[in-house]
Amino acid sequence: MLDREQIEFFKSALEAKRDKIKKNLHITSTELDSMSHNDLRDEADFASTLLGRAVDNAILNQQAQELAEIELALDKIKNNLYGICEMCEEEINIERLKVKIFARYCITCREVIEKEQNK
Repeated sequence: MLDREQIEFFKSALEAKRDKIKKNLHITSTELDSMSHNDLRDEADFASTLLGRAVDNAILNQQAQELAEIELALDKIKNNLYGICEMCEEEINIERLKVKIFARYCITCREVIEKEQNK
């Protein structure tokens, strides 16, 4: 079981990551808004802008998903469930948590899930 010091370490790291992602989302959204007001002079400008927006939207979606995972992990800390696998309810190895701070599954259960998704 994670001790209080470890929980505080992960909580601080999660909060820092959450704040960074929120800042990135705000900056990217602001940039997208300002780009939508640009005067596109030709088809190449339009195509380039569309491609840039598609990439930015993919990044925004990925970051929004990561933000949701972080918020879930912070809720788990509040409820004393952080570091517990959602599938087998065993402890998630601390080394795994260091690599993926918002891991929801132990490595064994994660492998089972990935095999199921790849069928």
